[in-house]
Amino acid sequence: MDFSYVSIHELFLILLAVLLMVILMIFSVLLYGFYRYKSLSMEEIWSEVIDEKISETIVNGRNNKSTNPNFKKWLKNSNFRNLFLEKLVSTENKFSGGAHQEIKQLFADYNLKQDALKKLKKKKSHLIAGGIQELTSMDYSAALPQISNFLHHPSPQVYHEAQYAMVVFKGFEGLNFLNDFPYIISDWQKLRLLRSINQTPEDCTEIVNNWLQSSNSSVIIFTLKLVRKFQMLSSYQEVKKLLLHNSIEIRVQAVRSMQALENASTIADLTENYEEQLPEVQLEILKVMKFSNDLHCLDFFKEQLLHHTSSAIRITAAKALINLGFQEYLLEIIEYESSPEQLKKIIKHAIQEKR
Repeated sequence: MDFSYVSIHELFLILLAVLLMVILMIFSVLLYGFYRYKSLSMEEIWSEVIDEKISETIVNGRNNKSTNPNFKKWLKNSNFRNLFLEKLVSTENKFSGGAHQEIKQLFADYNLKQDALKKLKKKKSHLIAGGIQELTSMDYSAALPQISNFLHHPSPQVYHEAQYAMVVFKGFEGLNFLNDFPYIISDWQKLRLLRSINQTPEDCTEIVNNWLQSSNSSVIIFTLKLVRKFQMLSSYQEVKKLLLHNSIEIRVQAVRSMQALENASTIADLTENYEEQLPEVQLEILKVMKFSNDLHCLDFFKEQLLHHTSSAIRITAAKALINLGFQEYLLEIIEYESSPEQLKKIIKHAIQEKR
């Protein structure tokens, strides 16, 4: 548009249109703000009513009659039901025994399983994960077939909840997804799964050893922690093989697991390829040997203290010698004028930390 030929009337119309747009935007913001205010106010009211309902149920049983008269009316509102479901899940985590059962019965009495199941059909990952979490928390095992479909979901948020659900409902058997699991298991997820397993079947050695041979490093690391928790002595040889794995983290975890499964040959097994290991693994091996308080390791500790290039390993070796009762030997090294200054500092540091 050539503004040099715009008449006053046209300019007025343009300004009027802009003004109307500004007024419309202001009105929209105010309307949205009012809507949010009403929603938050109503949510606060709902929250108080739901909290009261749950508290009364825990104290007096679910047949109490003191519920807010609007409770049944609000139950027809999907937002109210979702908030009710969220409150039940968060409360369930804080109680056990009779209170735990009363909370789960509320879930059944008000048919909230349907609300949780609907979330499994949503497209948004956080809604699916929330539905799985709610069904798991409320012990609704009938949903297992649907939940198992999400074990290979592309979203970590979803498959983490699906994994956890399988283990909660099925125990050790629920870990079968590890057989061909392609994704990374986070450290937090490993901890959740481990805490959910209370026992292992007697004939699980072959299964566990297969997981230790997985191409998925996170599966191997989780399994090594599982081996440690339940001290699966029958997997010792398979764990030992992992000292030569390409992953340094797996080697470190293997060393820790061998300590948990310790037998008469463990020290020899750990030192067999010690020189070829990277310093991170060597340090872990040295820590295990230090913990053993084995006098047969004396010469090995002296060698590491005097000749290794890593300060962390030399300090650990000095501490190991102190544990074995050779502090006088270390003090003599400090007194020698020919002793390197760095060696003296390492020994002094180790002695100071042991006090």
